[in-house]
Amino acid sequence: MKKLILTLAGVLFIVLSSAFSFWEKKERSHYIQQPDAEYTVEQYTGDDSYYIPGYGKTFLGFKEAIAFKESQGRYHIINTLGYIGKYQFGVSTLSTLRISNTEYFLYSSILQEKAFMANCSYNKWLLHEEINQHVGSTIKGIQITESGIIAAAHLAGAGSVKRFLRKKGKNKRIVDAYGTSIEQYLISFANYDLTYIEPTRFPILNR
Repeated sequence: MKKLILTLAGVLFIVLSSAFSFWEKKERSHYIQQPDAEYTVEQYTGDDSYYIPGYGKTFLGFKEAIAFKESQGRYHIINTLGYIGKYQFGVSTLSTLRISNTEYFLYSSILQEKAFMANCSYNKWLLHEEINQHVGSTIKGIQITESGIIAAAHLAGAGSVKRFLRKKGKNKRIVDAYGTSIEQYLISFANYDLTYIEPTRFPILNR
């Protein structure tokens, strides 16, 4: 009888351990997408696909629309190229914002929101001349707006946006690793009100 009880206890322990391991892995997979996991990239449709109803063309609407395009609004995700969080920041951008602990960043929604605002402020400073010169103009049939410029800088960097605007879009087409172009962001994120964001040369995150 004693041997039977020990055997049953051992079986129960194995079952419970397997179940715990399964749920632990399932829970973790909800937060971190593994490098070999499938990552869905929305196909460009040519219209204002990422407009978020209820927020209007405010800064809140802008950042949530960017977030939906980048990660479907999920904070705790890493894509197949290693871009992190709700707004899919790269390591180089995080370094510019003086964020070195990427694991902490991944699990801090507050820090991710502050980082997005700081990056918008920094890009607005980097591109202030282009904003003054090109907003209201049309390049390759695209109406150039401040929010479109800031969104495009989030996608491809301020330097790429400068080259696109200065050469009137006649340079080589700039796309990210998934094929999304500067033109698509200029169109999709046009006409949001970003007056709330002040241009800042040295963005500081109060953590």
